[in-house]
Amino acid sequence: MRERNRLASGIEAVLALERDVADSLELAEMAEAEGDAAMVADAVATLKRLAEEAKRREIESLLSGEADGNDAYLEINAGAGGTEAQDWAEMLLRMYVRWAEQHGYKVQLMEQSEGEQAGIKSVTLQVSGPTAYGWLKTEAGVHRLVRISPFDSAARRQTSFASVWVYPVIDDSIQIDINPADLKVDTYRASGAGGQHVNKTESAIRITHVPTGIVVACQTDRSQHRNRATAMEMLRARMYEAELQRREAASSATEAAKTDIGWGHQIRNYVLAPYQLVKDLRTGVEKGNPEAVLDGDLDAFMAAALAARSGATRSEASAQAQ
Repeated sequence: MRERNRLASGIEAVLALERDVADSLELAEMAEAEGDAAMVADAVATLKRLAEEAKRREIESLLSGEADGNDAYLEINAGAGGTEAQDWAEMLLRMYVRWAEQHGYKVQLMEQSEGEQAGIKSVTLQVSGPTAYGWLKTEAGVHRLVRISPFDSAARRQTSFASVWVYPVIDDSIQIDINPADLKVDTYRASGAGGQHVNKTESAIRITHVPTGIVVACQTDRSQHRNRATAMEMLRARMYEAELQRREAASSATEAAKTDIGWGHQIRNYVLAPYQLVKDLRTGVEKGNPEAVLDGDLDAFMAAALAARSGATRSEASAQAQ
C-alpha cells in the first residue's frame, strides 16, 4: 500500500503539473491578446515556478534506492574546537529543522547533548515524510564553517567542523539480527530544561554495539523501557545503513568523508568571512548567500549530489555490462 500510494502521488503530481502549465499558457495567450501586461507577468512567473517544481520532480525520480522512500534519522556531532564547534553544530541543527519544515516533514528530537557554554555536542533527529532519507542521505559528511568568532573578543576568524550522519528508519519487513551479548547498555539522566522527573531519574538510554562500535542514544520519553525500545530501533537502522553503504558503489567515498571531523574531509564549506560563499566540494555547486542556506535553502546542493550519485551508479553499471 505504501508503494502504491507513492506511485499514485507521483502520477498525480505530474498530471497536476501538466494541467497547471496548460492553464498558464492559455492565460498568457489571452492576456497578450488583450494587452494586459500585468497578467502576462503573472503567467510567466507561474511558469517559472512550475519549471522549478518539474525539475525537483525529475530529481525525485532518482530516489530509487532500497530505503530512499523511508523516514530518516539525522545525527549531528560537533568536531574539535570546543564552543566554536558546538555552536556550529547547533547552527546545522537549525538549518536542517528549517529545511524539513519548508518541505512539510515532521521533526522529532531523539537525543541531545548540550555544550558547556553554548551550542550542542551532539543531537539526533527523526525526520518523517516521503523520501526523507533519499534527500537527506546526500548531507552525510563533514561540514566546515569559516567566520569571525562571536566568542572571541579579538574578533579573529575561526574555522569549525561538525559531522552529519544520516540513516533510514526501517520497519519490521527488514530483518536485522542483533546478538544481545554484543550490546553494552548505559543509563543516564536526560539533559534538558529541567523538571521534577527529567533530572532525577536515569531514563535516558545509550546502547553500544561492541563489534561495530555503533553508538545510539535516546531520551525522548520518561520511560526507560520506551527509550530502550526506540534506541534499539535506531541501532537496527544504523546497522542497516552500514550494510547499504557497503553495497553502494560510492560507499568508499562516503565513508572517507566520515573518517575525521576536521581538515581535508569536509563535503561543504560555509564561508561567512572575509567573503560570503557556500560551496559543495563534491559537486562544485556554489551559493553566494550563506544566510539563505543556513535558513534551510539546501535543495540545489541535494539535487546536484543526487544527480552525481545517480550518474556514477549508471556509469558503473554500464562499465560492468561492457
